[in-house]
Amino acid sequence: MSNVTPAWKDYEKIGFRIIFIYFLLQALPLDWKFYSYLFTTPVFNFHYEDIFNLANYTTRFGTGPATYSDWGILLLIAVAAAIVWTYADRQRARTYDAAFYWLRVILRYRLALALLAYGFLKLFTLQAPYPSLSSLNTPYGDFNRWKLFSLSLGIVPSYELFLGGVEIVLALGLLFRKTASISAFIFLIFCGNIFVSNLAYEGGDQVYSLLLITYGFVILSFDLQRITRLLILQQPTAAATFRPVFEGFRKNGRRILKTAFLLFFVVIYGVKTGVGAKNDPYQYPTTKGLPAISGLYNVATFVINGDTLAYSLTDSLRWRNVVFEEWNTLSIRTNRQAPVNANNRHLVKRDNSERLYETEGTSGRHYYSYTADTAQHLLTLENRHPGLSAETLSLHYSRPDQNRVILAGTAYSRDSIYVILEKVNKKYLLEEVAKGGGRNRKLKL
Repeated sequence: MSNVTPAWKDYEKIGFRIIFIYFLLQALPLDWKFYSYLFTTPVFNFHYEDIFNLANYTTRFGTGPATYSDWGILLLIAVAAAIVWTYADRQRARTYDAAFYWLRVILRYRLALALLAYGFLKLFTLQAPYPSLSSLNTPYGDFNRWKLFSLSLGIVPSYELFLGGVEIVLALGLLFRKTASISAFIFLIFCGNIFVSNLAYEGGDQVYSLLLITYGFVILSFDLQRITRLLILQQPTAAATFRPVFEGFRKNGRRILKTAFLLFFVVIYGVKTGVGAKNDPYQYPTTKGLPAISGLYNVATFVINGDTLAYSLTDSLRWRNVVFEEWNTLSIRTNRQAPVNANNRHLVKRDNSERLYETEGTSGRHYYSYTADTAQHLLTLENRHPGLSAETLSLHYSRPDQNRVILAGTAYSRDSIYVILEKVNKKYLLEEVAKGGGRNRKLKL
């Protein structure tokens, strides 16, 4: 590799050593938990969820999500290692241009990997899905800010698709030296908005988004001084003098690794995510519910322990309405406030029992997953809130016609209940707007 740049000053060398070690610790998978997940992933039966979780992993020292404390620990390690490096190299290197180049390469690919991981989820509108029937029948004030943001994104899939396309294009730009700085600059604006949105809406990805921003700054820093002098200060600016030289094995190895990266994280991951969007979307369970039952139901009759309770907005026992989803989720609205599942992190889970997006960030309804014994006409319901899994109901069901469902059995409090549900043929404004072709069409509700 050619090197004709002036020698670095001592303080520049010390600063670079700290930065170099710190970002290597951040970007490279050095955490044993990463390799534990990697080696337990089935090689020939992996899903797009596996690729995303591996691509999205960051070094952490606790059991929960990554925090700024993890950054502090890594920085202390980097400072200690830089002291040793300074002592060992105090009379040798004139510059660290080659090391700085390879650091940028690592961060370029690491940032591109993160953008591809999220980009394809957005491209196929998986990250923020269309609101469920339960969400469409939940008052606005029963959602927290994070859930409102996610639902708002989910109702405009074309915008979510556009965001995913931007992330994928930026990722591809980062893979090439000539476009890396341009992509990093646009990314900083793009991801800066994501970081601020996480702060404003109390999202759980602010630490990760800020980490990616720091990667972008390091990548852009190589050209930032020249860009500033040329475009802002309008001063004479010298071109970069450092050029990496690839010959023989290095040249072929570089091509092989880049091709492998594009093949696995663009082609294979993209195809698997597209197939998953059709057959296995990860935010909602994929187990089918009872056939032809989905919809909103008013509770026409509610009997508990032999006592018939009239409709009430204040009674904590009586059900007000029930929603059957297309999948095996049943949600009940009562005056008994549901505890909020406060998880605000973006998690990609393969197991249906761990897909809790519909319960997160809302206190308006109680969500139950159910298993149906169609021979005995028996529904077994289990509360989907992580802290209330012991809350179960066992209900026999019958369907006198397509618009009524009768439930009878035992509630979680061991009370006997008898419920008659009547289906509401409700039209939803979002769907009517979509059918009408836009806001300018007259709505008929």
